[in-house]
Amino acid sequence: LLEKMADVSLKEAALILAVVTACYWNSLFCGFVFDDVSAILDNKDLHPSTPLRNLFQNDFWGTPMSEERSHKSYRPLTVLTFRLNYLFSELNAVSYHFLNLIFHAVVCIVFLKVCKLFLDSRSSVVASLLFAVHPIHTEAVTGVVGRAELLSSIFFLAAFLSYTKSKGPDNTIVWTPIAVTVFLVAVATLCKEQGITVVGICCVYEVFIAQGYTLPVLLDTAVQILQGKGSIPFSMLQTLLKLIVLMFSTLLLVVVRVQVIQSQLPVFTRFDNPAAVSPSPARQLTFNYLLPVNAWLLLNPSELCCDWTMGTIPLVESLLDVRNVATVTFFCFLGSLIVFSVRYPGDSSKTVLMGLCLIVLPFIPASNLFFPVGFVVAERVLYVPSMGFCILVAHGWKKLCNKSVLRKVSWVCLVLLLFTHALKTLHRNWDWESEYTLFMSALKVNKNNAKLWNNVGHALENEKNFERALQFFIQATQVQPDDIGAHMNVGRTYKNLNKTKEAEESYMIAKSLMPQIIPGKKYAARVAPNHLNVYINLANLIRANESRLEEADQLYRQAISMRPDFKQAYISRGELLLKMNKPLKAKEAYLRALELDRTNADLWYNLAIVYIELKDPTEALKNFNQALELNPMHKLALFNSALLMQESGDAQLRPEAKQRLLNYVKEEPQDANGYFNLGMLAMDDKKDTEAEAWMKKAIRLQPNFRSALFNLALLYSQTAKELMALPILEDLLRYYPDHTKGLILKGDILMNQKKDISGARKCFEKILELDPNNVQGKHNLCVVYFEERDLKKAEKCLVETLALAPHEEYIQRHLNIVRSKIASLSAAEQASLPADGVAAVEEKKKSFENSKEVKSEKKTTQAAINKGQLKNKKRTEKNNMDKETPKKSTKEIKDIEKKRVAALKRLEEIERILNGE
Repeated sequence: LLEKMADVSLKEAALILAVVTACYWNSLFCGFVFDDVSAILDNKDLHPSTPLRNLFQNDFWGTPMSEERSHKSYRPLTVLTFRLNYLFSELNAVSYHFLNLIFHAVVCIVFLKVCKLFLDSRSSVVASLLFAVHPIHTEAVTGVVGRAELLSSIFFLAAFLSYTKSKGPDNTIVWTPIAVTVFLVAVATLCKEQGITVVGICCVYEVFIAQGYTLPVLLDTAVQILQGKGSIPFSMLQTLLKLIVLMFSTLLLVVVRVQVIQSQLPVFTRFDNPAAVSPSPARQLTFNYLLPVNAWLLLNPSELCCDWTMGTIPLVESLLDVRNVATVTFFCFLGSLIVFSVRYPGDSSKTVLMGLCLIVLPFIPASNLFFPVGFVVAERVLYVPSMGFCILVAHGWKKLCNKSVLRKVSWVCLVLLLFTHALKTLHRNWDWESEYTLFMSALKVNKNNAKLWNNVGHALENEKNFERALQFFIQATQVQPDDIGAHMNVGRTYKNLNKTKEAEESYMIAKSLMPQIIPGKKYAARVAPNHLNVYINLANLIRANESRLEEADQLYRQAISMRPDFKQAYISRGELLLKMNKPLKAKEAYLRALELDRTNADLWYNLAIVYIELKDPTEALKNFNQALELNPMHKLALFNSALLMQESGDAQLRPEAKQRLLNYVKEEPQDANGYFNLGMLAMDDKKDTEAEAWMKKAIRLQPNFRSALFNLALLYSQTAKELMALPILEDLLRYYPDHTKGLILKGDILMNQKKDISGARKCFEKILELDPNNVQGKHNLCVVYFEERDLKKAEKCLVETLALAPHEEYIQRHLNIVRSKIASLSAAEQASLPADGVAAVEEKKKSFENSKEVKSEKKTTQAAINKGQLKNKKRTEKNNMDKETPKKSTKEIKDIEKKRVAALKRLEEIERILNGE
């Protein structure tokens, strides 16, 4: 029955061919214009002297795919048809246009066959006729380079028709049509890249049309399977097998396509696609706005243009841009159709679903979703999506015809629509007669309305020409005085001009146009959230004045009173209340916003920040966790919750903190802070090798990462790898010459490991240049003097150090030892008798004991500094501050003892030197 319904009669084919000829006969008189010049006139691949293999090595324009300047558009089969044209008529444009006309007629006939799968014969003919005459197709049909769309569409539709025959009796799988489908998909892709999207349409057809599933049924089946209450039905297993074959074939085609372009995307200038090189959020807002622009071209193809690049469509650079309303409306309408088509069974929902698939899926490659394209809007890429549009229109027309009251009206509207579209297409073809006529047609003057005045103003605003922008915004308010958005634009422009008084006056006018508050009456249903932004904008303007914070708060509350579900007002008010140092009220605002939207991860995150301000880390962590439940990859929540766990000191939380940081670095692989904190966690767990690896990765990403450099050096010094720490410290001190503790650590290593007393002295002297009152640096310099056996200088140094820190007992003790050493050496020099020699030896022993105390105290102090540095670095990840802490663990005390033993060994060497003198 399905096969019979899909047959196209000779009369239907003849009707379509006649309509196509009537609409496009004058295209035969057009020349090569615009992109035809590069693709036809300048393309040597069309010449018989060029080897055929070059067609498969070069792009659509004849440029080798390996070259950077290549457009990367790989369409060898389309170029092959150009070559056939050249073979018969060389550069006679008539043959090229005639073949395009024939191809368009073939597409219309095959499309009619597809329509009969979902519509009755009359509605199918209506859809095919509308497709044949739609003016949006003039660029694809009359423009010779549009042949890529025509050829790709033929094989695109043929592949889909083949797949519809893959279901045999009793739901068996017929593999031959599937194999043919895969082959036709490959051919369509070699005509133009969007041909591969037919695979997605086949998948949707299989699940929702062939198998008759709906989304609730699929979800219910999945739940049953997950709960162990049932198994996967055999028919569903067969469906999965067919989908797997299709997806595997698609993946293979994608891999081959990537290999062809040598894994390189084409390079476009900012003039080709301004949004693609714009910063966020302008890029995302503009790309989303282009979707309703394309939809409007299908609905109302009255203003067509051959080139939509450069400034044809000004960038949408602000959330306050009125064009965002079109974007939201488009997505809401599209979403409602999708929900209807996948949720409810029936022929109507199936027809709507296939129409949506034909609109959405073939347009994805041109949507900038996965990669930027070389245009803003291109009418020819709407060739296949318009098929879905025509199906929806025909289906809607059928519904109207079923109502007797509207039957005649619907027929009149249909005839009028087809006639006006055909006339527009015929007239539009003449625009492509020459480049002059084509570009002159692109210079049409737009209608004068408030929205356009606003858009011109936005364009000027984007260029920072605020004075002229203001004139256009004011004109918009004169064209439509009740346009709240226009007055808001005026206010915003005055603000950019630093004319806050005028800006406030404009915002007040916009505010006066809002419905007046009447006690007991709700306006939530009639006040649009974007209009309520006037309160937000006005509040943001006046909150810059510290004396008007309460007034700004009143505006937020007024917006809330007019629309209690205005979530943004609560969020903005929460930010203001934090600025006013009212965290408790800020918490109330965020809690109220959460009542409206408990699925917003950002709200939970904001509330966590409030709890941090309230010094309640436990509640803050709970809210971070809630944000992560809603969005497991919420980057800020991952990072800050991990820090909170780390700072808690609870060893049981470290594994979870580590996992969150690992997830964070997956999302932000270029953020060195994530790797640094993973290193600090590893140091907490005494996993020195792992800590070293994380620190090194952080330093590779950010070579001047202060904390990572110091802590890596510190890690080396604590794991008997002091010499490995030296180059790290050199890097640290090259970036931060005034890093005091880095200088202390370097001096300690030079003195005790490298035996470089001179180098150590330079480090400690550098510290004193930076901070003459640095007690530790001064004391260590005294120890250097002692090592150099300049006891007088050491004594003087210690006296000065004691003056800086008179309550430090160890400094006084060390001073006494040095003085004792000086006295004992003086006594030894004056002794001349053997008995005196014995006394001198005894004095040396005493000096040795005292020296051990000096060195031991020095090492102990330095060890304490190092350990304190480590502990504090774990708590200062983001701000890179280095603080000391007096707390010592048992492990730290043992490390200090080890250092004391090393110091004693060093002093034994000193004793041997003294005995030899």
